[in-house]
Amino acid sequence: MDQHSPLRPHVLRPDDLVMLVSPSGPTRSERVGRGVELLNHWGLRVKLAPNVYGRTGYLAGTDDQRLADLNLALRDPDVRGVLCTRGGYGVQRIVDGVDLAAVLADPKVVVGFSDITALQLALWRGARLATVHGPGAAWLDERTGPGAAESLQRAVMTVEPVVVTARENEETSPVRLGAAHGPVTGTLIGGNLCLLSASVGTIDVPDLHGAILLVEEVGEPPYKVDRMLVHLLRSGTLDGLAGVAVGQFTHCADEWSTTIVDVLTEHLGALDVPVLGGLPVGHGRDQLSVPLGVPATLDVAAGTLTAQPAVRA
Repeated sequence: MDQHSPLRPHVLRPDDLVMLVSPSGPTRSERVGRGVELLNHWGLRVKLAPNVYGRTGYLAGTDDQRLADLNLALRDPDVRGVLCTRGGYGVQRIVDGVDLAAVLADPKVVVGFSDITALQLALWRGARLATVHGPGAAWLDERTGPGAAESLQRAVMTVEPVVVTARENEETSPVRLGAAHGPVTGTLIGGNLCLLSASVGTIDVPDLHGAILLVEEVGEPPYKVDRMLVHLLRSGTLDGLAGVAVGQFTHCADEWSTTIVDVLTEHLGALDVPVLGGLPVGHGRDQLSVPLGVPATLDVAAGTLTAQPAVRA
């Protein structure tokens, strides 16, 4: 399988059917209802997976239920998009059972982030499927406003490149390194830092040689982010990177004087590649959507990450 040729699903069009699945943590019906309303407004038809509201402790149903829903969506020829309701925790428990043959035979748009990074890494490793790092379908207007909705719609319903511009008001904005290298191009891979770190030692750990790594995180103090980055560095996972796109590190602070910017600057700076922080991608307000598994260009001087679409006409 060609490392540099992503498998792109067809762009979503009005009247296409999408299925909402909960492969990780449990979700709330009122938020899912708002997501359905939004998707219907775009002209999409929505079907809920049988166990979308399931709950088994901190999981959205049993492993068998969650995997069955995910594979049902991937195998159904009428379903053109698979949208995860939220992250949380749980995909790693079922990811080895994902029907990759179905993905290869009939690729669909897959959207999610946070814990869904584990699924996206598996889909990239096993099928080279381009996916979308975007908000969960359990929509929360207070965090994902009109800009986030418009960004997601563009990412799944148009074949235009996605341009994400760094923002000065993002906490990671000061992390800008290696501008002298100039713009760099590579396959955009990554997502949630915790899940990337947890992939080390599994079949889904990505080969990042020549890639642009996207990282974001939530609720992890600087010393834990330090530990994850050191783990990735020591394991050789970050060897050969072309650049790093740093998204939102939300609620990543504690009582110590060392900040998240300090940690990111120290460890990512040691890579001697372009690093661009301040990208509104992750768990923060107004998160934007970005394709994964596609060619992308990181331009630190211009403050932009430009990714080719995850979908095709």
